[in-house]
Amino acid sequence: MEAPSTAPFPAASKEKLQWGNINGAELSLSITQSLQQLNRTGLLIAPDVQTAHRWEQEIRFFSNGNLPIIHFPDQETLPYDVFSPLPELTSQRLLSLHRLVSTDTGIVIVAISTLLQRLPPVSFTESNVIVLSVGDQLDIDAFRKKLENNGYQCVSQVFSHGEFAVRGSLFDIFPTGSEKPYRLDLFDNEIDSIRTFDPETQRSLEKTKNIQLLPAREFPTDEEAIKRFRKKYREQIEGDPQRSLVYRDTSEGIFPGGVEYYLPLFHESTARLTDYLPDNTLCFYPEDYPLLADSFYQEALHRFEQRRYDLERPILPPDQLFQDKEELSASLKPYPSVMFSGDRLTERKKGYGSFYNFDSRALPDLTFHARANDPANSLKSFLNNQSMRVLFTVESGGRREMLLDTLKQYDINPSVVADWQSFLNSDEEISLCVTPIESGLWLENQKICVIPEALLLGERVRQDRRKRKIKTDADQVIRNLTELHAGTPVVHEEHGIGRYLGLQTLEIDNEITEFLTLEYAKGDKLYVPVSSLHLISRYTGANEDTAPLHSLGSGQWEKAKKKAIEKVHDVAAELLDIYARRETHTGYRFKLDETDYEKFVATFEFEETPDQQSAIEAVIHDMTDSRPMDRVVCGDVGFGKTEVAMRAAFVAAMNGKQVAVIAPTTLLAQQHLQNFSDRFADYPVHWS
Repeated sequence: MEAPSTAPFPAASKEKLQWGNINGAELSLSITQSLQQLNRTGLLIAPDVQTAHRWEQEIRFFSNGNLPIIHFPDQETLPYDVFSPLPELTSQRLLSLHRLVSTDTGIVIVAISTLLQRLPPVSFTESNVIVLSVGDQLDIDAFRKKLENNGYQCVSQVFSHGEFAVRGSLFDIFPTGSEKPYRLDLFDNEIDSIRTFDPETQRSLEKTKNIQLLPAREFPTDEEAIKRFRKKYREQIEGDPQRSLVYRDTSEGIFPGGVEYYLPLFHESTARLTDYLPDNTLCFYPEDYPLLADSFYQEALHRFEQRRYDLERPILPPDQLFQDKEELSASLKPYPSVMFSGDRLTERKKGYGSFYNFDSRALPDLTFHARANDPANSLKSFLNNQSMRVLFTVESGGRREMLLDTLKQYDINPSVVADWQSFLNSDEEISLCVTPIESGLWLENQKICVIPEALLLGERVRQDRRKRKIKTDADQVIRNLTELHAGTPVVHEEHGIGRYLGLQTLEIDNEITEFLTLEYAKGDKLYVPVSSLHLISRYTGANEDTAPLHSLGSGQWEKAKKKAIEKVHDVAAELLDIYARRETHTGYRFKLDETDYEKFVATFEFEETPDQQSAIEAVIHDMTDSRPMDRVVCGDVGFGKTEVAMRAAFVAAMNGKQVAVIAPTTLLAQQHLQNFSDRFADYPVHWS
């Protein structure tokens, strides 16, 4: 089968067209086909970050991975926030800018709020790229200085982007834009080998011949840049600069959280994302993009008015950090463009050429209704009344098997295909594919229909959770001196609770060594070599200011440890007795209806993290086991406890048990309650 026909696209420079009547994933399909035919770069402007991610998934699916995609990520901070973006976000942004300079085909996807941000000049990333190869001569001191000037941070152990560590003949570094850190093995001053390594296990992995290092920040951090920052700060911001935390810290080479909102002070000039694009770029933007741009700019103005009077943290006006709608329109004007809308167009808008309305239609309600006599009646009626080819989509292999089993119950038997092109090439009327797209597609005239799983089992919004590196083997261990500040109470393994005062250099046996200075009761001091940092852990008491300091040499700490060990022994004996008696009893064994349970699960909004999924599976296993259940699920706010509780409550309700769930009054909890009451009203659950 041939690919669906494409909509008209600009053929001449500066030509502007309109697309209308866009439904579902039609926009992503048409943009993909247009750019593949033109063999040029496109810029797709999304109304928000979530839509940008959704369009990225759809374009990747429709292009079969053959269209290069650069998703320029948002910093995920609000204007004038006092904390910085995650290192991995900064890494992705700088890698995207580096790729844009040399790209001539593909598509750039960006949320409009991100597009409005001012960026480092085009020359910044290119002039600060460092390339290392096996056999290169490396002056360690000079290289360390160069990395620090590029925003990298020296640490004891590398875990995150923008970090490096020197350990004898090994030089570890996690370059910006790289998926894995690298380990350079030096023979004298020569790079003998370069390998990737696992930051969690520290095991070396695959060899490579060369690596490329991008800057770790979107601004330079060398002495010249700091001088420029100080000069421009005094010129543009009123008041005594010495009262400003940002000015004082930056002058000392310390870059506090939120320093990104002082970007123009580090550069001679800033750039816009459009400055990075090729001249023949084809732009796609929503009809209401000026309103979206103005809404974000007004929010930035509002936050500026709220924070501008902070004498310790004066800020730059929004026009130095963001474009307004007029400047954005001017920056897009030189490019040929397509303005798209979901409405059917009836006339040409001023300043635009021809318009085109798609033949796509919105899919009807195809949701399975679990308590109905025929849950799939809507879907079967739709398939029987339409002569077309249908592709079902699911998010994962596990969901594929579940949906195949569910559809089979209603005599719907799709064949499994690998991707979009395989579907177009096959002769099967009904197919199923694993792809994480959320929007459906119904091309009535071309007799093609794409139905995502979410339209069958209830709306399910994907949330790709960022996998953050855990920097410690145990939460209480201190592995990096940057985690400590003067006055922090800490626990020494052998001497007990003291207070960290800072680093001090001492000469012992004609050798100069750095020591941590800890203060104990009565003003006693303990000097701990930096090499013994593993003996220091965090103090976890309720109030750090009133931490009870121990006395050195008093035996107080030894008595406390002995008493704690005795208590642990007593508690262990008590638990053994409780669980021995528990093993002699039989608890209620809940029955699990997999079909109804999976349908209920599909109504939840978020994709579970591995820890959440593990907790859910453990709770359900305990409920369906004959042993008496004994489990507590703990977590901070927003860690999924409500979802665990509601799943357990649903299993209990399926067995006719009266259940009371106490949930926080949050929008998420309310949505779960509404989903439950709408779809499973027959179950006797009382919510409060």
